[in-house]
Amino acid sequence: MILCCAMTIVHAQHTFPLTNIPAMARYQDSLIRIGDQAENAQNNQARFEANAHFIKTLVEALKTPGSFNHRFDSLKRVSILNAPDKSFRLFTWYLPVDDGSYRYFGAIQIASKDGKLKLFPLIDATEQLKDPNVITSNKNWYGAYYYQIVPVSSNGKSPCYALLGWKGNNSKTSKKVIEILSFENGEPSFGKAIFVQPKNPGNNRIIFEYNKLNSMTLTMDKEVNMIVFDHLAPFNEEMTGNFEYYASDLSFDAYKVAGGKLKLVENVELKNDPNEMDELYIDPKDKKIQAIKKL
Repeated sequence: MILCCAMTIVHAQHTFPLTNIPAMARYQDSLIRIGDQAENAQNNQARFEANAHFIKTLVEALKTPGSFNHRFDSLKRVSILNAPDKSFRLFTWYLPVDDGSYRYFGAIQIASKDGKLKLFPLIDATEQLKDPNVITSNKNWYGAYYYQIVPVSSNGKSPCYALLGWKGNNSKTSKKVIEILSFENGEPSFGKAIFVQPKNPGNNRIIFEYNKLNSMTLTMDKEVNMIVFDHLAPFNEEMTGNFEYYASDLSFDAYKVAGGKLKLVENVELKNDPNEMDELYIDPKDKKIQAIKKL
């Protein structure tokens, strides 16, 4: 609610290009300090109080003329993704909760052609979504921490974007997600049935769930134009459907970007080793835990 009230669509009139380095540097210093307070807080109350202050300060920063051109590259706990055409950028971050779950926060900042700056809050409604496959708006978002953005478009159609994200789940499992972001009448929309696959052809997003002590590859391989990911399987057939016992079975599948669709390709051979994004994340609260990469 704090995020929604603070970040109701903002219009800031300005002329491109603008920079406001002194003001943005001050905001960034404040955000670093407040972010450290949230990260180091010892309980939920202190953590969420610091995060509320972080949200307020971030909104003020993003309302400042010239903020769209500021990189905020010192905010290590916030993922900032730029659209390939520079039309918007996406901020996401998370807070760990004492029970082992997580809460997600974010915003979409849009620079429009007429010089007005729009800001859409992302309100995590994971717990309220009875169907995780439903198409949502920014106000009932299936929260995640996004680390890659992949353009998916075809000639004559409005562009959409595949967002690759980590979604820490609970004390036993983690999730990763392929989310589809598009804009309908200028408003952000999450989820779209662009996945071409034999099973579950009506999926609006893809959700992977696996044992929390394992890592999972989910990354865009630009050389082959495919989103490559570990094939997850239970340790044995008796554990089918119990995701606490799921991990990679040493094979890889992929979604090929073609014609505005994501087409499933099974049993992909990788030429390169998985990269550091595989480790997003084992357990952000315990840096001593080492990933068990394979079965």
